Amino acid sequence: MTRFITRLIWSLVTLLGTAVLTFLLINLVPGDVARVIAGPKASAEVIQQIHARYHLDDPLWKRLGHYLRELCQGDLGQSFVTNQPVAEAIRTRLPTTTALAGLAIVMWMLLAIPLGVLTATRRGTWVDRLVLVGATLTLSLPAFWLARMLQYWLSYKLGWFPVAGFRGFAHLLLPAATLAILAVGYYARLIHTSMMEVLDSPYIRTARAKGLSESAVLFRHGLRNALIPVVTVLGMDVAGLLGGVIFVENVFALPGIGTLAVQSVFNLDVPMIMGVVLFSATAVILANLIVDLFYVWIDPRIEQAT
Repeated sequence: MTRFITRLIWSLVTLLGTAVLTFLLINLVPGDVARVIAGPKASAEVIQQIHARYHLDDPLWKRLGHYLRELCQGDLGQSFVTNQPVAEAIRTRLPTTTALAGLAIVMWMLLAIPLGVLTATRRGTWVDRLVLVGATLTLSLPAFWLARMLQYWLSYKLGWFPVAGFRGFAHLLLPAATLAILAVGYYARLIHTSMMEVLDSPYIRTARAKGLSESAVLFRHGLRNALIPVVTVLGMDVAGLLGGVIFVENVFALPGIGTLAVQSVFNLDVPMIMGVVLFSATAVILANLIVDLFYVWIDPRIEQAT
């Protein structure tokens, strides 16, 4: 428990540092935000009004203090472009990104776990080599290229999936499959490597000597212990997916956080950019905390050791 509280305190410190660093980096970028908001033909009077409204003429330290004060109150500010509260914009788009991430993770884990276990028990065979080649190939594919190819052939040419947009579950299948293809090979090899170490352990030999079935040895004793490094990587990937799958969401025109991030950067929408970055950092920190709890569930000895 003490370890968890310490991690929680450091997580809050990390969030504060992320907020300050993001604010400084974005506000030190050359260019007049007021000109972007008002447009190139805006009068000097309109520009001055925007400066006054958003405190753009205040010293940097004063704007930072104002931003942190509002942040502590749960206010991420309002978009410079749409005037929509940043928190509301993120909350509106989060369900789409969460559904896409969840479906993709289920797809690749349902494939990666049996492939990893199979190749660990068939090490050195043609099955093992074939999965290794496939993993290397999928890891080398650019996300935007694969998304475009699948969209063109499976949606546009064959009509098996919706081309773009989001109006239901069917619109998530192809984007999720794109993410699953990119990740399944890596996770299969990760499970394979971890399983090979576990299968050489003394307690696995003891389980087999007791007459347990091979499936019980592999999945009840072997896989559970092999999942510890997998959970670590998966936690980071979940956080990354929730932070917005930029290429895939944009190719399939999904109204998710990744699309919101791209639009905000092009529009120089400072509050929205900072809100998305802070949300992504929060997702990473929460993922780390959840992974710590999963460690204890997978192997209770971890809690005793700490």
